[in-house]
Amino acid sequence: MKYVLLFVDTEQFADDLQAMGPAERERAYQRVNQWFADHADKITGGSKLQEPHTATTVRLDGGEPVVTDGPFVEGKEVVSGYAEIDVADLDEALRMVKTWPACPVVEIRPLIPETPGAVRPPEAAASAP
Repeated sequence: MKYVLLFVDTEQFADDLQAMGPAERERAYQRVNQWFADHADKITGGSKLQEPHTATTVRLDGGEPVVTDGPFVEGKEVVSGYAEIDVADLDEALRMVKTWPACPVVEIRPLIPETPGAVRPPEAAASAP
């Protein structure tokens, strides 16, 4: 089963990371790198995202599309990165996520399975990259 793990930073987490000294921050990054190394056989893709202020949002809910700078919501949580994983089931994904050493929120979302030759539902095609 394929899932995407959405890593969500909070303002408090970002503040705590900034408040760390260089050595402590380096240890935090090493724990994240080790987590990725420990699960490398299940991780099929992913990336760290640029800061939220670099986002552009397009709202398509009626009338003309509205383009704004910044993330899609005003809030205290932002998606900061993602990883694509291929695991047996949700339980295995949960076991992985429970050992995540960084930001305090991880959303686990299943991917729609690709079927060769199948027509994708309109909502899946609209959200595809």
